[in-house]
Parts: sequence; C-alpha cells; structure tokens
Amino acid sequence: MRKILTFAFFIFACVAIGALSSYANTPGEWYQSLQKPFFNPPDWIFAPVWAGLYVMIGVALSTTWFDENNTARLVVFAIQGFLNVIWSPAFFGLQSPLLGLVIIVPMLAFILLFIIMSWRPNRQAALLFVPYALWVAFATALNLSIVILN
Repeated sequence: MRKILTFAFFIFACVAIGALSSYANTPGEWYQSLQKPFFNPPDWIFAPVWAGLYVMIGVALSTTWFDENNTARLVVFAIQGFLNVIWSPAFFGLQSPLLGLVIIVPMLAFILLFIIMSWRPNRQAALLFVPYALWVAFATALNLSIVILN
C-alpha cells in the first residue's frame, strides 16, 4: 500500500506542478506576436503532451525513489525538475526567449544525464524519460528558433 501511495503522490505532484506552472504562465499576446518557425505546433498540443509527460515523469520518480543507491539520480532528477519549473516563468513570464534557452539547454542535459545514470539500475525510469528528452529536444530547437527569428 505504501508503494501505491508513493506512486500516486509523485504522479499527482508532477502533474500538479506542471499544471500550476502552465496556468501561471499562459502564453499571451506577447507570445502570439513572436515570429515562430514553420515547425511550431498548434498551441492546443502542448497541454496534452505535457500532461502525459508529467505522468511518466512521476512514475520515473516513483520507481527511482525505491531504488537502492538512488541519491545521485534523485539529485539529477531534482535539478532537471527545477529547471523545468523555472523555464515557463522565464520564457513567458519574463518574456525572455533567450533566458528560456539558457535554462532549457542544461535542462535537456540533465534529462539525458538522468537517462544515462538510470539505464542500468532502473531501465524503466530511463525509458520513461526518453519521450520527455525527445520533447524537450524539440522544445529546445523551437526555443532557439524563436530567439533567432526575434
């Protein structure tokens, strides 16, 4: 029962933090006025993609939490999580694509580091982070393109 509650807590926490960050930093007229690259997806796609990713992130955290010798991976997880949380306020709140880029590049690096560090001890957590890494890599290219175009 303890494991189930831990899983539920971490999944809920990840989804709630992501939803709160999204709600507090909704793109407005400023974002709409920016030039965007041809590969910019429609705005409606971001919420469902992030919701699914936050569920997977919560499951990865839960499985890592119960691993032995998990301290270094939990630190890497916390760093990428912190960078994830501050990206939206930097990009949308401060209206700074450049600051967003400065945050998202190390965020992607820490996501990849988590995958590498988790590959042997917890393949499930590593694999759960692969879609997240792919999406953040795409978001990094999008962020860079917005910096260049504007």
